[in-house]
Amino acid sequence: MDDPFEILPDVPVEVHPFPPFLPEKARVLVLGTFPPAEGKRAMDFYYPNFQNDMWRIMGLIYFQDPDHFRKGTEKAFDPEKIKAFLTEAGIALGPTVLQAQREKGNASDKFLHVVEEADLAAMLARLPHCQKLVTTGEKATEIVLHQCTEPPKMPRTNTTVSIHLGGKAYELTRLPSTSRAYPMKLEKKAECYKKGLAL
Repeated sequence: MDDPFEILPDVPVEVHPFPPFLPEKARVLVLGTFPPAEGKRAMDFYYPNFQNDMWRIMGLIYFQDPDHFRKGTEKAFDPEKIKAFLTEAGIALGPTVLQAQREKGNASDKFLHVVEEADLAAMLARLPHCQKLVTTGEKATEIVLHQCTEPPKMPRTNTTVSIHLGGKAYELTRLPSTSRAYPMKLEKKAECYKKGLAL
């Protein structure tokens, strides 16, 4: 785990640009790490890179259409349509990282130096119906475990463990990254997410 107070020299510190999206009735909180640099974002919301498959996965799961959340023919997704869907579906979104430095200037978690973690207990305190946390990769999972009381071992991808965080018990499911860099077909990722979100 990176020292949260250590700052790498000559590398800009970036602040997560999006506040947590916490619908009051959400039953599951999906947690990632950090979005790509502004120039790579196709919208001002979570998973904003058009090359990231999160919203294609959700489109496949819920609407049998990977382009359901696409903004017409643009290379962009529709954030308002996504927010309305998440609210209806009971899915919250949040970051595990508030401040970070990109060691290689890209969006890869492998080269993401964490300066400040998000306060997950505070996030969960605003989600009284939440029973499950879902992470979209290893680093997000690592940070969740770092904030747990008596954390279990790092779960393998597509497995679930019981955790205690902020004085409450939750199920934590680690899912594959939605990045195209993660070598798995879109349909297979959608299967993993459908099972992981317990739909």
